[in-house]
Amino acid sequence: MPAARTTTTTKVAAKKPAAARTTKVAAKQPAARTTKVAAKQPAAPAPRMTLAEAMHELEQAGSAQTRKTYARHGATGPMFGVSFAALKLLHKRIGVDHELACALWDTGNFDARNLAVKVVDPARMSSAELDRWAREAGARSCGGYVAMLAAEGPHAAAKAATWLARDAPVRPAGWTLVGQLAQRDEAMPDAWFKERLAEIEATIDSVPNAEREAMHLAVITIGCRNPALRKAATAAAKRIGKVEVDHGDTACKTPDAAAAIDKAWAHSLAKGFASPAAHERTREPLRLRC
Repeated sequence: MPAARTTTTTKVAAKKPAAARTTKVAAKQPAARTTKVAAKQPAAPAPRMTLAEAMHELEQAGSAQTRKTYARHGATGPMFGVSFAALKLLHKRIGVDHELACALWDTGNFDARNLAVKVVDPARMSSAELDRWAREAGARSCGGYVAMLAAEGPHAAAKAATWLARDAPVRPAGWTLVGQLAQRDEAMPDAWFKERLAEIEATIDSVPNAEREAMHLAVITIGCRNPALRKAATAAAKRIGKVEVDHGDTACKTPDAAAAIDKAWAHSLAKGFASPAAHERTREPLRLRC
């Protein structure tokens, strides 16, 4: 009997102690998974497009038909004839690249300059660079984009005053910038825009064709700023009457300013905005979406 009791005691002692069981549980750790997560590396940024690559892409996207269209709208000098749809795709690939934009502009190529105003950084454009681009823009469409670019940077109000005081080739960009300020700069006083309306009313019949067109569009955009300027611009438009603009061999039409102001207000109010200008400020800048 004593021997049997001894055997029972031995079996109990043979059971694994609690410490051993704890060790086994502790050993189940996801060490390998922790190491794998730590080893992940961020994806390398896409390489920047060089000037040569950008010019090659533009050349490949050009067409004779688009060159004819741009020529009818006043474009001169070297160009590939790249549609704005193709420029938009290139802009999405490049993003913002100020150095590339400056290099593209300096080629003098019409399509390269249209791409430049899309990929440039407005905040990095100096006053002197804006002056040079406005002077060199040439075609009315490209000059308008330079004005839109100026409106997004720190020199907007100063450039409007400077360009309007300069010679005829730069003044159209000045009037386009006036319109952009009416849409974008909420701090500008209404009195400043009323002075511009008076200037337009007094001189629109005597200025060159390109400036007359820019003045006419400025009346419309000023009228889209707020209810008070809507009233002032509409009254000015009615006193000015029909504006004659030579659009060359194109299908472009000169809109009636008063009717265009009313249409813009009806559209924006229906969308729930306080004014067409407030509506415009919620959208991507015009130089990027067109």
